[in-house]
Amino acid sequence: MNTDHLLQSAPAALLPLLENQSGELDLVGRSAANVICMPRQVLKIAPAGDEARREARMLGWLSGKLPVPEVLFWQEYGGQSWLLMSRLPGEMACHPADLTRPERLIPLLAQGLKALWEVDPRDCPDGFGLEARLLLAEHQVNTGQVTQVDAQPETYGPEGFSDPKALLAWLKDHRPPMDPALSHGDFCLPNLFLQGERVSGYLDLGMCGVADRYQDIALCYRSLKNNASGVYGGPGCAGLRPKALFEALGLAPDWEKVRYYILLDELM
Repeated sequence: MNTDHLLQSAPAALLPLLENQSGELDLVGRSAANVICMPRQVLKIAPAGDEARREARMLGWLSGKLPVPEVLFWQEYGGQSWLLMSRLPGEMACHPADLTRPERLIPLLAQGLKALWEVDPRDCPDGFGLEARLLLAEHQVNTGQVTQVDAQPETYGPEGFSDPKALLAWLKDHRPPMDPALSHGDFCLPNLFLQGERVSGYLDLGMCGVADRYQDIALCYRSLKNNASGVYGGPGCAGLRPKALFEALGLAPDWEKVRYYILLDELM
């Protein structure tokens, strides 16, 4: 897919840094951003706002602490965030070759979670925990930005909630206790890169900050479950057992927290 039209409104200082590389539009993500993947770089064009600013800050703070892309350029221009990053080695954790090898994939996902929790969060520039997420969820609901189209099948309907407002009210009334750690914020398989027997990179850090560690555990579990069942139209993978994530982490599952943080993400 030609991406030249996306660069027509780019800031002038960005264009020489692209080194005349051709790029392809990444169609895996489900966000409002346009991501252009080039041989050596990745350009993320997203609506200017708190999430884009947080991503740029967190990438800078995490440099040297975790394998994250290097920020080569960042500017808000024309109502857009223009973030140019180095390209990570490896493949997304949702690559078909990884989904069919759960004995390798799930320990690497656990490794990725534990590496986040090992980062000292005391000087983290962003706390994006439960209260901040509930405020964002309320804004999303009140401004009509939440739809039921992409929700998990069990979220709404006879056995679930009547609408996003009812879900928001439930979330406010059932806040779980917090176990703080550094959180990726959207720890889904497409946002983790793997190479060989190691985690080679973390992507999409606009929701990163100090939060409950179940923020990441829950979304990782959901991502495994969705990929196992092919809920979004993929072929599915019968050998992918989501509960094995807890075995790899050495944790007894807190299913109430898993459900809570999956439901919270429905409003993000």
